[in-house]
Amino acid sequence: MAKAKNTDERFKDVAQNRKALHEYEFVERLEAGLVLMGTEVKGLRERGATIRDAYAQVRDGEVYLIGLHIPEHMNSRFGHEPTRTRKLLLHRTEIDRITGAMAEKGLSLIPIRVYFNDGRAKVELGLGRGKKLYDKRRTIMERDAKRDSDRAVKFSRRR
Repeated sequence: MAKAKNTDERFKDVAQNRKALHEYEFVERLEAGLVLMGTEVKGLRERGATIRDAYAQVRDGEVYLIGLHIPEHMNSRFGHEPTRTRKLLLHRTEIDRITGAMAEKGLSLIPIRVYFNDGRAKVELGLGRGKKLYDKRRTIMERDAKRDSDRAVKFSRRR
C-alpha cells in the first residue's frame, strides 16, 4: 500500500532539486526565507520554479541565491527578471556557521527545494560536498539492493 501524501496546504512544494540529491552528500539541511519582489510570488505559485542550476553564495555577510528561475506572471504589465539574484533570510549565527563550514571543510551550499510555509516562500538549503563517481555507484547499488529486498519481503508476505 502506498504512503499517504502530506495534503497539508501550509507546506506546498513548488520545486525540487533531485539532481542535487544525487550529486551531493549533505551534512546539514536548513530552512531560509526567500526575499521576493513584485510578481515573483504570483509566478512562483502559478508556474513553479527551476532550481536545477541554482546555488547559494555568501557575500559580505549575507546569503544570496543565484540561478533560481521564477517564470513571469502571465497577466502582468510589470514583470520581473526571471533569474535575478535573490537574498535569503537567515540568522547571523547560521550565516557564521555556514561560512566557517564552507571555508574549513570545503562544503557547498545547494538549494534542495522551494516551498511555501504558511504563505511564505522558503528554500531548503543543503550544506554538503560533491560525491565522487564511486560514491554515486555505491548509492545506486544500495538503492537497488533495498528495492530487491523490499520486493522479496512483499512477495513472501503474499504466500
